[in-house]
Amino acid sequence: MRIEILGQGTFESALITLNPGESFRSESGAMFRASENIDIDVTTESGGKGGFFAGIKRMLAGENFFFSTYKVKNDRSGEVGIAPTHAGQLRVVTLTDDVAWLCTGGSYLGSTMGLVVDTRFQGLKGFFSGESISFVHVSGRGHMLVGAFGRVIDLDVEDELTVDTGHVVAFEETLDYTIGKAGKSWLQTWLAGEGLVIHFKGQGKVLVQSHNLKEFGKELGPMLPPR
Repeated sequence: MRIEILGQGTFESALITLNPGESFRSESGAMFRASENIDIDVTTESGGKGGFFAGIKRMLAGENFFFSTYKVKNDRSGEVGIAPTHAGQLRVVTLTDDVAWLCTGGSYLGSTMGLVVDTRFQGLKGFFSGESISFVHVSGRGHMLVGAFGRVIDLDVEDELTVDTGHVVAFEETLDYTIGKAGKSWLQTWLAGEGLVIHFKGQGKVLVQSHNLKEFGKELGPMLPPR
C-alpha cells in the first residue's frame, strides 16, 4: 500500500494505492474518485466493536456515522482518492502498538485496517472547551490520515504546551491535558478575544492547524445570503 499526498498547501488530497488483498478505511463521503477495480463497502465497523452504538459515539465526537472500506476486487492494484470537506493540508501519521492517538472532531480522515478507531469521552472538558464531547481514539499499528484547516504544524512537547482549543488536530495519548483560560484572568481572556485553551503536560507529539474552522465560520456566516 502507498499513501501519497497530492497538491501542496491549501487544497491537498490523498491518493491511496492498494495491492490485491489490501484494504483502507475512511470517513464516509471522503472519497472523490476510485479506479474501476475498487470495491466500496459502507459499514459502521471500525476495527473494534463496531455496530450501531459505535456509529452514535463517533457522531458525538464530530465524525460521521458510517465508514467506507475500499479493497481491490481483482489481481491488479487500484487507486482511491480521499479529500476532506474543508481546505487545508493532510498528514500521514504512523502509529505503533505502544502509543495511541486522540483526534479532535472532524480531523480523522482515514486509516489502514490494522488500526482500531474508537471514541474517548472527555467528560466536562468537552463541554467547557466548546469542542465535541469525545475524541476519536486511534490505536494499533498502521497509518492514519488526518486533515487540518490551513497548515499542519508538528510540535514536540517536552514539558508543557498551550494550544487554542480550535487549533488542535491530534495528539499522542501519552500527554495529559486540561482546559483553561488564555490570560491570567477570565477578564483578560475575554478582552484579548481569546477563547479557551488546552494545556498539555508530559512528553509527546501534537499536531495543530494554523486556522480555526469555527472562527472562520463565524466570520463567513453573516456574509452569506439568508436561506
